Amino acid sequence: MMGLASRQAVIQSVPAVVAIAIVAIVAAATRPHLAALEPVAGQDNGLRLGLGVLVVVFPALAGMFWGAPLVARELETGTFRLAWTQGITRTRWLVVRLSLMGLASMVLALALSLIVTWWASPLDKAGMDQFASFDERGIVPAGYAAFAFTLGVAAGVLARRTLTAMLTTLVVFVAVRVSFRIWVRPHLLSPVKEALALNPSSTGYGSSGFLPFPTAAPALQPAAPDLPNAWITSIGIVSKDGAPLTGSELARTCPGLGHGRGPGSGLSHRQAPPSVVNSMHDCVARIGVSFHEVVTYQPASRYWPLQWYELALYVGAALVLAGLCLWRVRHIG
Repeated sequence: MMGLASRQAVIQSVPAVVAIAIVAIVAAATRPHLAALEPVAGQDNGLRLGLGVLVVVFPALAGMFWGAPLVARELETGTFRLAWTQGITRTRWLVVRLSLMGLASMVLALALSLIVTWWASPLDKAGMDQFASFDERGIVPAGYAAFAFTLGVAAGVLARRTLTAMLTTLVVFVAVRVSFRIWVRPHLLSPVKEALALNPSSTGYGSSGFLPFPTAAPALQPAAPDLPNAWITSIGIVSKDGAPLTGSELARTCPGLGHGRGPGSGLSHRQAPPSVVNSMHDCVARIGVSFHEVVTYQPASRYWPLQWYELALYVGAALVLAGLCLWRVRHIG
């Protein structure tokens, strides 16, 4: 039983191992000029993007092509009746396969991530923004792979159709990853808040969002402070009591702001005339009497604690899903 499952795991893992070996060769061949600080911008950015995409995509592929068919194929074809009556309980049958392929998914995802982390380290250090590639570096991809794999198995157990399980795995995995990134990760550790006086020379005016579809009314936009390698999660303007600066308050204090061709007047990127610049500076100075800038961020020193916490949460979710799979398989008639 164990020998057969091991051989099947090895056979399934061969394509991924070959692909990761190729990535390792490419990384080893191209990294020396990065370490010597001689990057070719276009070429290296393209390779960096491609390697990052591989790290992000691999867990989803493991869930879709290794996890989803694990039980779904047996149920879909009816071969589970034979597989679970050959002197081994269905629970042990599933535990062995979950353990072998789940571990393989984690190890391969971790290997790929560490290769890419090593290759990109000169570029990451030069960019001083380690959190920008958080999902593509370090140890968290192993947690993503464990979660995606067991999610695929659970989807297969519940759907009993391989294709349905694969599509479900992809949709749910992407939804969980995006939701976690937006709503959970920023709060895994209590963020640091720093209050700063508004700086007229570095505070702009405009709309947030992607032009030409801004997501908010024009407002003051203070510049981010110099926090190398920190993850800035929000920048706002608040009063001494913590109340945010409203559009009506801004309009009352600076009635002429945004009129004409000054800041916030549209898509123009021309240099504003001195009179507009001086008006903007005066406005920020008046607002700064009652309001200040508040920056919320995770310091650079929390990068690895956040990596470990996120890894633990995804592995924990994978164990819960594995338990669900075992419970459901025991009740399949």
